[in-house]
Amino acid sequence: MEEQDIVRSLAALAQPVRLQVFRALVVAGPAGLTPGALVDALDVPATSLSFHLKELTHSGLVTQERSGRNLIYRAAFGQMNALIGYLTENCCQGEACLPQAAQACPC
Repeated sequence: MEEQDIVRSLAALAQPVRLQVFRALVVAGPAGLTPGALVDALDVPATSLSFHLKELTHSGLVTQERSGRNLIYRAAFGQMNALIGYLTENCCQGEACLPQAAQACPC
């Protein structure tokens, strides 16, 4: 992962609503969520949510797919794991600090 991608991802998460949206998508797992489900779950106006989803999608942390008439948003687990890996790759002077299972999401 390039440093520019890391900065873009961290900047996207450095906003409270976007962080809530991303966490909700992580909890939803591979099934993802529709914008309507996110609006209901987070009590965020639809227009505001649309802006935040666009920013998260642009950062690469969220993917969008059309399913019939609905859009499904999903956390990009590969990107998330790459971000976590980048942030922790030199942790503890290069020694493993956490068990391997705790370092990345298996999604």
